[in-house]
Amino acid sequence: MTETFYADIGYGSLTKEGEMICGDHVEQVECEDGSTVVVLADGLGSGVKACILSTLTSTMLSRMIAEDLPIADCVNAVAEALPICSVRELAYSTFTVLHISTSGLLSIFQYDNPSAILLRDGAEVEIPFSSFIVGDKVIESARMQLQKGDVIIAVSDGVENAGVAHGGASYEGRWGRADIAEYMEPISVVGFSAKTMNTILLDECFKRYVAEPGDDTTALTICIKGREQVNVLIGPPANMTDNKKMMSLFFSKRGKHIVCGGTTASIAADYLGEKIVEDPYIQSNPDVPAMGKIKGVDLTTEGVLTIGKVLQYAEDYLEDNGTYVQWCYSRDSASLMARILFEEATDIDFFIGSAVNPAHQGMEETITFSTKMKIINDLKKCLKKMGKRVRSTYF
Repeated sequence: MTETFYADIGYGSLTKEGEMICGDHVEQVECEDGSTVVVLADGLGSGVKACILSTLTSTMLSRMIAEDLPIADCVNAVAEALPICSVRELAYSTFTVLHISTSGLLSIFQYDNPSAILLRDGAEVEIPFSSFIVGDKVIESARMQLQKGDVIIAVSDGVENAGVAHGGASYEGRWGRADIAEYMEPISVVGFSAKTMNTILLDECFKRYVAEPGDDTTALTICIKGREQVNVLIGPPANMTDNKKMMSLFFSKRGKHIVCGGTTASIAADYLGEKIVEDPYIQSNPDVPAMGKIKGVDLTTEGVLTIGKVLQYAEDYLEDNGTYVQWCYSRDSASLMARILFEEATDIDFFIGSAVNPAHQGMEETITFSTKMKIINDLKKCLKKMGKRVRSTYF
């Protein structure tokens, strides 16, 4: 892909009922040339043995392919390295490899996993697979050029089997690949992040398994997006004489602008020659202080308490994303900010003022400067883990 494109990647798993550890594993590697390799592996059986098989498979394949080694050599090396299952006398792990280059070229290699799905403009597009033999294994492969808005979905067979719960109870019968594609087609054009789309898919699997997954169930979703710049202004500068410099740099940046904090909002409004007015579209939330609206600013919020709430959402997003329903649909300032940062932004510039906020002094639970900076730094770390490019400028 060129620099105007971005691969947004999200994945997650459901563990088979009765097991403590998932037998599937996803490994992601960023290559020196800027390309990305993601491998979804499904180990033989379930539990610890399956986990070892899938982890070894995904780790070895991702790193060898990142080094541009031939796929035949990679598969043979993995086959020789996998431990033998004492029960089945097999060393077996299925896999799906997705390699996305900086020019937008997608290379896929599959062995015994359900076939990857490509969605474009809300409809499935056929992937031009061909087959070749490596040892005794039939490998399916394809190469194709991606477009902005494309969504690629790879799954373990636990997703296709969703509908047959642990113990044999049936929801609606086995959920096949065509059903999965049809279910995800309308969701793929809403604008959700890859992580959120993947969470929606796994939630449906969990429902179809009647909360008792009969197999390890893993889904991997990749969304091809254009790069989107977002700028976040937090707090006034340590020296008031830097107000104009800070505002000039902040508002000169392309993309969306978010202003956090009452004092900061006042400085921004003065710089723009505007007033802070009531925003009728922002809902009240007892956990998130309300804020107004400034012409020329995309979102104006309260400061550290709102950012703290966004941090909570970010930390959860990186785990099971259980709160996505809350921040995806609510219109309080923390939810709106989370949507912009998690689902829209690819490049985020923070403009951070170092002044101590007098409004925080004398509070029952004093919000110290170090507390504020820790919240901001923790949020930046979460955003980097999401794959965002994050930069900071301090005043």
